[in-house]
Amino acid sequence: MAVLPLEGVTVLEFSHTVMGPSCGVVLADLGADVIKIEPAPNGDHTRALRGFASGFFCYFNRNKRGICLDLKSEAGRSVALDMVRTADVLIENFGPGTMDKLGMGWDAVSAVNPKLIYCALKGFLPGPYEHRPALDEIVQYMTGLAYMTGPPGQPLRAGSSVVDIMGGVMGVIGILAALRQRDKDGEGRKVTSSLYESCAFLVAQHMAGEAATGTPSPPMPARSGAWGIYETFATKNGEKLFIGITSDNHWRSFCKYFACEHLLTDPRFLTNPERATNRDQLRTYVTEIVARYDIATLERIMDEIAIPFSPVRTPSDLFDDPQLNAHGRMMNVRMPDGSHAKLPGTPICFGEEAPSLRMQPPMTGEHTDSILAALGYSPEKIAALRVAKSIR
Repeated sequence: MAVLPLEGVTVLEFSHTVMGPSCGVVLADLGADVIKIEPAPNGDHTRALRGFASGFFCYFNRNKRGICLDLKSEAGRSVALDMVRTADVLIENFGPGTMDKLGMGWDAVSAVNPKLIYCALKGFLPGPYEHRPALDEIVQYMTGLAYMTGPPGQPLRAGSSVVDIMGGVMGVIGILAALRQRDKDGEGRKVTSSLYESCAFLVAQHMAGEAATGTPSPPMPARSGAWGIYETFATKNGEKLFIGITSDNHWRSFCKYFACEHLLTDPRFLTNPERATNRDQLRTYVTEIVARYDIATLERIMDEIAIPFSPVRTPSDLFDDPQLNAHGRMMNVRMPDGSHAKLPGTPICFGEEAPSLRMQPPMTGEHTDSILAALGYSPEKIAALRVAKSIR
């Protein structure tokens, strides 16, 4: 892409783990110059996470430059404020009051740069909970998302950091809106996105369903389905295939292909509401038909007759997925051990072009010298800051 949409926008990212970095990486993929500010001397603690979190840093910090500052030192804080003077956006996802204690809160930085867009990514929007620390899984339980995800009596967090990422992307939306408003009035402003309210946004469909029906929504594994067929079936070779017959067109296509047109006139199955009401009987027919075929044949058939389907897959199946790899959209990202892996980028295309990998996740303090030199710091001053351990 010749010119990325956010080229020329400078973003300072004070963040860690997932929420802040997910906000920053979307802006970076779209062309912003995102400078990740990590604590000196050891950098973002996310680098050292293990287990399922071991890929967080490398995935959410591509296309960014990196600098290490000791914000608890006067010299480090002075460097940060110098960076603020030329920035367009500041992102932070620290605990309540942390940035104020470091002298980098909204009041302090807006006094230095009145045109700055300040995005605070928090656990809660202003209100009685705003003082609380929050985590992705905590708010999944608070909002009922965990209740809706697991079977009855067994609440379960979603299988990804969906709330952290949702909160980060909501922050991107707020930042873009604030930049657009700044184009009109020339003023900076504070934008806040949160985990709790983002998760409430996700479960609001169930709140609306309860308001519409007068009945609380049961957990998804125990839900009363809205469609006749919307579940997994065992194929001839024992593998499972999810099939969604959610419209009259789907039902007609299914019955015609599998030579069961008599079901099209069966009064139990004439419309989707009737098929949903008589799901148990309908499932019997579909189960018998699906069991005749191996999964590869069924995938080809479902694709041919335009019925939604999917085998039961794992994340590891996605590395070589032809759709994700189409047009070179997968990014060859450097892992902590120096190896590389193909990973999805921000899921947006402009025309047929998607954002690409321009920079690998930064090594600890990788761009400190070049960033400070661009601010006018001499080599001698940079060396003195390093000796004082205010930078790395």
